Amino acid sequence: MADPLRILLYSSNARVREQVRMALGERLHPELPELTYTEVATGPMVIQLIDAGGFDLVILDGESSPVGGLGIAKQLKDEIADCPPVLVLTGRPDDAWLASWSRAEAAVSHPIDPIRLGGAVLKLLLAGQ
Repeated sequence: MADPLRILLYSSNARVREQVRMALGERLHPELPELTYTEVATGPMVIQLIDAGGFDLVILDGESSPVGGLGIAKQLKDEIADCPPVLVLTGRPDDAWLASWSRAEAAVSHPIDPIRLGGAVLKLLLAGQ
């Protein structure tokens, strides 16, 4: 049995973290191992955990405060040589340009749509296999 895929999930809002977990579930696709989540509510903790390594995907809420996920994504991509793929949750579809600026590999806008989020995450995880 394969090791589970580790997802770091950042949002200052516990409800957003719950929505993402519920949308993705524990098994996204039969060809992938189970998903495990490490939930984080502060920007500095995201940096610390990614520095330590071991994550297959990072999901960052761009609407978090006081530190937004888009800025964290840019920092991770600029500073971490082997940074895992990053998906950002944007406030609206028109904010996709901000995701490009942050160098995130994917973006999904609020409100969380399980089909769109699942498709984006699946694409990133399959690319990493």
